[in-house]
Amino acid sequence: MTTVAERSRVAPPTAGLASSGAELIRGARRDLLIGGVWTPGRAGETITTLNPATETALCAVALADEADVDQAVRAARKAFDDGVWSGMAPGERARLLWRIAELIERDVETLAMLITLDNGKPLTEARGEAASAAEIFRYYSGWPTKLFGETNPANPSMMSMTVREPLGVCALIVPWNGPVASPAWKIAPALACGNTVVLKASEVTPLAALKLGDILLEAGVPAGVVNIVVGTGAVAGAALTSHQMVDKISFTGSTGVGMEIQRVAAATMKRVSLELGGKSACIVFDDADLENAVASLAAGIFKNQGQLCIAASRMFVHERLYDAFSERLSELAHGIRLGDPLAPETTMGPLVSKTQYDRVMGYIALGKKGGGSVRAGGARGAQARGYFVQPTVFAGMDNGMRVAREEIFGPVASLIPFRDEEDVVRQANDTPYGLAAGVFTRDLGRAHRVSRRLKAGSVWVNCYNAVSPMAPFGGFKQSGVGRELGRYGLEAYTEVKTIAIKL
Repeated sequence: MTTVAERSRVAPPTAGLASSGAELIRGARRDLLIGGVWTPGRAGETITTLNPATETALCAVALADEADVDQAVRAARKAFDDGVWSGMAPGERARLLWRIAELIERDVETLAMLITLDNGKPLTEARGEAASAAEIFRYYSGWPTKLFGETNPANPSMMSMTVREPLGVCALIVPWNGPVASPAWKIAPALACGNTVVLKASEVTPLAALKLGDILLEAGVPAGVVNIVVGTGAVAGAALTSHQMVDKISFTGSTGVGMEIQRVAAATMKRVSLELGGKSACIVFDDADLENAVASLAAGIFKNQGQLCIAASRMFVHERLYDAFSERLSELAHGIRLGDPLAPETTMGPLVSKTQYDRVMGYIALGKKGGGSVRAGGARGAQARGYFVQPTVFAGMDNGMRVAREEIFGPVASLIPFRDEEDVVRQANDTPYGLAAGVFTRDLGRAHRVSRRLKAGSVWVNCYNAVSPMAPFGGFKQSGVGRELGRYGLEAYTEVKTIAIKL
């Protein structure tokens, strides 16, 4: 039986579809990586991924069911229990992680092409994402030799110490908006700590994650240490979440699904880390550098077509700067080149799917109905095919409007005026989310003061989306549990054991 990711017409490719991209996926089929072997899956089902720019079929991918997930988990369990990875010398694990980074860099163009064809982001952005995945593996390659414990002066007649040990089998569930970066964020620290993993790649954009599987095997990662399945959340995701042999779940996705994962995982007390939704508050004070604020926040809301959990979607602008900011942001939005993501002149591509297109257009209609003033965009793109939505700027918004409160996951900015610092901090924190925020001001004292008061896991001052492999990333409130990246990201993949020895 074959299912299709999106029910839509199949159209011929556009003239801009690079021949190298067509050759990369023409006639291809990808299987599941289980126990070091590419396997079609027990039921033989496939799912067809689509190019969101052309609505054409790309590639048939094996679709995992509960039996496939069980097989993948058992392969990871065996590899962990046998010690082929956790028992490997830390220096050797470090060398393998470094080798993975080198191979990703070698294959940046291939990975970028797969990301663009599958996800729709412009090729330049896709290259940046692939390169960032290499940096993640390179950063974590330095950690296997540095996972130190401590000695404790508990008693003169005792030797009391702590050691950090891997958790075991980690289920890693990633979204469609970062097809290779999201897997890297989870796989690299999990492997650095000695765990084995089962990655559930999104059924919407699986191709780059499967190519990453090729790279991991080529690098020499032992069989069963990394397993990759493609499946729906309702089937494959649920099977991973409830599996008795899974010790840890790391999930990136919507807040609603994260809540359900936490509930199910409680039955077996699995370790859980969650990176969930957001509705970032970005505050532009009247002393801000206008051009820097506009450029930073335009990138923050229009990058990856606004399909980011940290999208700069709520822009609070001081009333004295509001009109000038609105005019400049709208001008910039009008200047964005919406089109074929493989074309070098394109600066924004299509949304990832028909489902996402309908969701975003529904919110735009809601914003218009609710009284928002459309300063730019507000409609689908001019393209005959593909899931294109114009970069949209709503002025005259209020923090209580649904468009300003709910996560849209599209290129839609809400501009909200404010009067003073107390007023804007209150409005910014009036949200169930707390993932990221931005502050634009020349006043150093205000920058420190407001940053401390904002309830968000990351606050960027006079910049936006300044994510680094070395800096922890995660959310307050309903934006998640735990942290990824940096030293703090390792804590999600280790247990601390105390050992006391009587002398």
